[in-house]
Amino acid sequence: MIISLDGIIAHHFGPLLKQTYALRTRVFRDRLGWDVDVKDGMEMDVFDTLNPTTLVSVDASGAVVGSMRILQTTGHNMLADVFSAILQGEPAPRSPLIWEATRLCVDTDRLNATGSPRAHNSISYVTSEVMIAACEYAMEAGVTDAVAVIDPLMSRELKRSGNAPYDYLGSPTPMGKVTAMAGLLDCSVELVNRLRERSDINGDVFLSEQDAITRFSKTAVPALSSTAQTSLHTYLQEQLASAENPRELRAALWILAELELAQQS
Repeated sequence: MIISLDGIIAHHFGPLLKQTYALRTRVFRDRLGWDVDVKDGMEMDVFDTLNPTTLVSVDASGAVVGSMRILQTTGHNMLADVFSAILQGEPAPRSPLIWEATRLCVDTDRLNATGSPRAHNSISYVTSEVMIAACEYAMEAGVTDAVAVIDPLMSRELKRSGNAPYDYLGSPTPMGKVTAMAGLLDCSVELVNRLRERSDINGDVFLSEQDAITRFSKTAVPALSSTAQTSLHTYLQEQLASAENPRELRAALWILAELELAQQS
């Protein structure tokens, strides 16, 4: 099951994010040998401070078994600011229709214990689940394509899961101990259907925001003063009026509804 943690609700899910950053440490530093910043066992970088969306896959016990980070390419992102050498002098993609997907990882140690490749706790299943979630999340926001900085190992895993990049930008480039590649992936109904068929995933892969908060939130929402509530209400009304896609509209409506419930209690 996937939980989408964006800047609106991420503060509710500190423990899940800590699990995610710890998983990234085990994958990117310990297993792949990347030169990444790790503090207190958690791999984080400056892009985690830019309010990205983190898609988190959790198993039946509530443990994080996979994740991906999503950033807009219109602002700072890894390909433009860190891995630009891959592009061989070409400009990085800059479009509201293209997102950057990075830090895709799965907990292979935990998932390798499962024998069947179609089991819910298998590497291919979790990879497909995260990719389905990313595509559906992107399409809801009107995004058509994603660019991902990957290594050859992840490229092969994407091919096995039926989600191989349809094209590459620049050229494979040595980056420390690994070779980095910039793959382009489409966000389409056809791709989602193909991933679902190959992985035998049916139904909604997302846990609803309210269910996620009920099951995993460890942070209480502080009470707001009447002045702060009025200001927030005005701000949310402005966000409703200026929403440019269904996700922005849904987010504003959800927070507005929560605010009104808080005012009634």
